[in-house]
Amino acid sequence: MVRLLALAPLLVLALPAHAQEQDGTAEKAPRRYRVSLGPQFSPAYPGEDKLRLSPLIDLGITRGDTPFVFEAADESFEVPMLDDSGFQIGGAANLQGARRRKTAGIAIDEVGTTVELGGYMQYWLAKPLRFRVEARQGINGHGGLTGMAGFDYVARNGDKWLFAIGPRVTLSDAKYRRAYFEVTPTVAARTGLAVYRADGSAIQAYGANATTTFQFSKHWGIYAYAKYDRLTGDGADSPITRTIGSRDQFSGGAALSFTFGRGVR
Repeated sequence: MVRLLALAPLLVLALPAHAQEQDGTAEKAPRRYRVSLGPQFSPAYPGEDKLRLSPLIDLGITRGDTPFVFEAADESFEVPMLDDSGFQIGGAANLQGARRRKTAGIAIDEVGTTVELGGYMQYWLAKPLRFRVEARQGINGHGGLTGMAGFDYVARNGDKWLFAIGPRVTLSDAKYRRAYFEVTPTVAARTGLAVYRADGSAIQAYGANATTTFQFSKHWGIYAYAKYDRLTGDGADSPITRTIGSRDQFSGGAALSFTFGRGVR
């Protein structure tokens, strides 16, 4: 699998935005391309109780009859660096939305839009079962360290249909949790919220993700996902979450896909 670095600018437009190319035995076969575009709804930042509309973009490349590589919809934009016998590592990037100072009529601390850079590792334990971990450092905005670990059970019939589902655990360091969940004495004085120190467990949330694709014809299909996270620890106990946010974090989207190229028959 080889990422197209030219697709990196899409990261600033919407996430997830993926591109992949399957190589190996089909290296000489003509390429096929799959482009998916549609709407998605998700919280802009951890603990938000509203869903924000944004584009859902997915891009794939393969060759000949080789199926498109599976990627869960909640993965970060990635650049593989090593891919061998089901084991893969590489770089990862994500864009975390901003939390404005005035939220739900309460003047809490603002957290700017954050570019997160880091890496990932994944391994196929068996043909239908994949394990994946990510770790990303915020280079601005929240300035903390965050990541995820999860499994995916993947059932598929080539590119005709695919369904994947699996558990997720979201992790973060104290700096990340303080940015979103802490209530300083200054914020408490101007909002009436109780002072709260976010320095608990590194486990921020647990949940599950499901991703599916289905082809109606050789050209047209659908790509969709749904995800649920339940905040725990600092995220669940914070007065910000309990007063103006939500412990339950839902997201999902659906996109129309179009497959084209000389490899389409």
